[in-house]
Amino acid sequence: MPNDKKTIMIVEDDSFVMDVYETKLAKEGFNLITAVDGAQAIEKLKKEKTQPDLILLDIVMPYMDGLAVLKKIRENESWKFIPVILLTNLSQKEKIQEGFELGAKDYIIKSHFTPSEVMEKINKYL
Repeated sequence: MPNDKKTIMIVEDDSFVMDVYETKLAKEGFNLITAVDGAQAIEKLKKEKTQPDLILLDIVMPYMDGLAVLKKIRENESWKFIPVILLTNLSQKEKIQEGFELGAKDYIIKSHFTPSEVMEKINKYL
């Protein structure tokens, strides 16, 4: 089988949430790039030979929050068309709105979504 596996970048500082997504996405056959904060995400985007096909991006993280990362992604010619799905907590309505204004495709409220529902959203944008 040719290597037509899609690559997903997960940017999430909560190791439990990261593990859940990593396990589910690996099981679904995706290649994964992981970053634990925004600064690391930007570094990995610069270094990776293969651009991710989609980015799951947490909003609240140390060093550089998800909205700052999203802004950098949208300013970069190579990355600006990568679909981004924000990972949020329930209380972040205004941040979600700001994320949409910066070009996010969708959002997932972490506490409300099962890994299968996350897969549905991912597949929608791939």
